[in-house]
Amino acid sequence: MARIVTFGEIMLRLAPNGYYRFFQNDQMQATFGGGEANVAVSLANYGMDSVYVTKLPKHAIGQAAVNSLRSFGVDTSKIVRGGERVGIYYLEKGASQRGSVCIYDRAYSAIQMAAASDFDWDDIFEGADWFHFTGITPALGPNVVEICREACIAAKKKGVKISCDLNYRGKLWTREEARAAMTDLCRYVDVCISNEEDAKDVFGIEAEDTDIYGGKLNHEGYKSVAKQLADKFGFEKVAITLRTSISASDNDWAGMLYDGENYCFSKTYHLRIVDRVGGGDSFGGGLIYSLLSGKTTQEAIEFAVAASALKHSIEGDYNRVSVAEVEKLAGGDASGRVQR
Repeated sequence: MARIVTFGEIMLRLAPNGYYRFFQNDQMQATFGGGEANVAVSLANYGMDSVYVTKLPKHAIGQAAVNSLRSFGVDTSKIVRGGERVGIYYLEKGASQRGSVCIYDRAYSAIQMAAASDFDWDDIFEGADWFHFTGITPALGPNVVEICREACIAAKKKGVKISCDLNYRGKLWTREEARAAMTDLCRYVDVCISNEEDAKDVFGIEAEDTDIYGGKLNHEGYKSVAKQLADKFGFEKVAITLRTSISASDNDWAGMLYDGENYCFSKTYHLRIVDRVGGGDSFGGGLIYSLLSGKTTQEAIEFAVAASALKHSIEGDYNRVSVAEVEKLAGGDASGRVQR
């Protein structure tokens, strides 16, 4: 069984019920989620040995975050305990022409205040096959950039494959800060995951003849983006998610995987969205599982896109699906018929 380590911040998510606006009533749903934690849950659901690394306070909220991961079978033994607070994000889900809103309250969280000395990466990567992080994690501060760098160096020394989802977040750092940090960290990365905006925001690499707001995606332009990324950093593979946003409720969803020779595009799914947060993370989890399972480039992108298509139908950050459910959809059964 493959062993995958992911590293990042798990946050408390507070969201109004259903599609209510903030404080339209006096209730909020409390759940947990975060880029790399979401990937760890997906991989655990697929039967992988999934290890999540972060820093969390010792108090009850920190423990609740740990328990949420444990409930899916994620290995939490490498989580460092300490610090004062768990980061929070508030989510107002959009519908129709009203977009979703995400507000961060994560300053001074335990992981943001962490030191490089908190993590023994040689021990963490013992027996590991894969390491995954996202661009959200180094965006938390220069100290976390250094922690990510040390993790990547330790992973490389042990022959561990590294994947990174660029995941640019303009509310956390500037494009200039992102470019400096990610240019450094991507030197260690084997598999890069991006979307139609991240490559442009972080590295200034843009698909030609594409209008993501007007719903026009040019496949040839994304082939160029993938090749430019691979040529710049020596990535073995580049995966790009392709989202056509018709409205907050309806998207078309597909993806592309470039393996240095072949550009493989998935089928396109029309999504009626229940919750899109974690959609990219579920794609990443599906891709990592596929590559570690020996799937071909085409099979891998079909599995990853099908996994993330299913996630858009599930409330919360975590993708609560099995390999069998993903393979059923990837195999062509998208009817949504009742299973009796």
